[in-house]
Amino acid sequence: MMESVINIMGKTQFIIKEFEDVLLNGIVNRWYPLVIDKECGGYFTNVSYNWKILPDQEKMIVSQARHIWTLAKISKYFGGKEYYDEMACHGFQFLKQKMWDSDYGGFCQIRSREGTCTSVNGWRDEKRTYGNAFGLYALAALYDRFHDPEVLEFAKKVFYWIEEHAFDTKHLGYYEFLTRDGKPFDCSSPYKTIALDSNELGFKDQNSSIHLLEAYTELYRVWKDPLLRNQLKSLLELIRDKLVAERGYLQLFFQNDWTPVSFRDASEEERKANFGLDHVSFGHDYETAFLMLEASYVLGLPDDRRTLAVAKKMLDHAIANGWDESVGGFYDGGYYFSGSDTCSIVKDTKNWWAQAEGLNALLLFSKIFPDESRYRTYFKREWNYIKTYILDPVYGDWFEGGIDKEPQFKEGPKSHMWKCTYHTCRALMNCIAMMNNDADAEINRVIAHWRKISE
Repeated sequence: MMESVINIMGKTQFIIKEFEDVLLNGIVNRWYPLVIDKECGGYFTNVSYNWKILPDQEKMIVSQARHIWTLAKISKYFGGKEYYDEMACHGFQFLKQKMWDSDYGGFCQIRSREGTCTSVNGWRDEKRTYGNAFGLYALAALYDRFHDPEVLEFAKKVFYWIEEHAFDTKHLGYYEFLTRDGKPFDCSSPYKTIALDSNELGFKDQNSSIHLLEAYTELYRVWKDPLLRNQLKSLLELIRDKLVAERGYLQLFFQNDWTPVSFRDASEEERKANFGLDHVSFGHDYETAFLMLEASYVLGLPDDRRTLAVAKKMLDHAIANGWDESVGGFYDGGYYFSGSDTCSIVKDTKNWWAQAEGLNALLLFSKIFPDESRYRTYFKREWNYIKTYILDPVYGDWFEGGIDKEPQFKEGPKSHMWKCTYHTCRALMNCIAMMNNDADAEINRVIAHWRKISE
């Protein structure tokens, strides 16, 4: 018996070392300080597969903010080394002086490398709630790390701007598309967009909702404001009770009154053309499961069994319907065709961020429900899949997608406006803390809270 315990402990320590090496040497030391733009501020966006800074360097609020958030967390994780502190603070002034609209408020979705208006993706001076959520997320984490009053005041300013301009007082939730002066717009508005995401115009969506939940959770950790608490709780209940379908997956887009957008009864051609608006995104499902548990915990909601039950159902659905039993990994997209109770895989690729979030969710639920061994089993299988098909053994970091399905990503960019270090670093740091049973790590306090409720 003692020998088996030692073997288990030895294997766990070996996996921890693997995670630590992938985090520090595979990601952190590859990205930073390479992406620090010392000339123009902020962080470089586009980096080649072999870590060359590419000529075009637009800067989107989402990736700029994600770098700040990640570096603030890394700074804390690695014991507050001044090296990481400086890089975390580096992006603040670019966010405040270039990404933030000094005339109308709100973060612009995109700027040039220098911080001026650009035509990239057609966003011009438009704003998105999704992008503003990440700006807020970064500021909250930065304040949590350094307790600089200027950062908190800026975070409050962003919060109030979102509430004033994006919140739907009638149907709740938040509008996604905003003009430069902060007015929601849709297909019938005088303002006409040419943006890349214009096919989503006029809809509310799960992605901005879950990341606003994430941002408000991060802010509520450091600022116990009554309005913030109310809006965070409202978002949690909206996502849990309206956005999650009965089967246990997120519906993606909605009319303003939260009627789901569906193309089940449309032609195959129309359905495929609108894949982005209507499919099962397994990665978003278990990512949301984690974010809901985190939000409820930070809110201090007592005995919140409903949130736990829905979160568990979402992960279980993803395992049952989205897992590749042949080589491992979660698929990118499924679909419930009209008249069918079976979820069919309609996009069998496996993007990097969904695999990272899978690690985090599987290990989290294995700790909350230790008697359900399948979570730990799938966690190990997910890690083996990542090591085999996602980690770049030559240049480090993660391929954008599993090379079992998309071998072209061996020479795909390491970084672009949608790919940086946020998903991977969060997953790895959380998993290391969970495997180490680090009592000081919040993720383990979250586990203790939910484990008690589950008993």
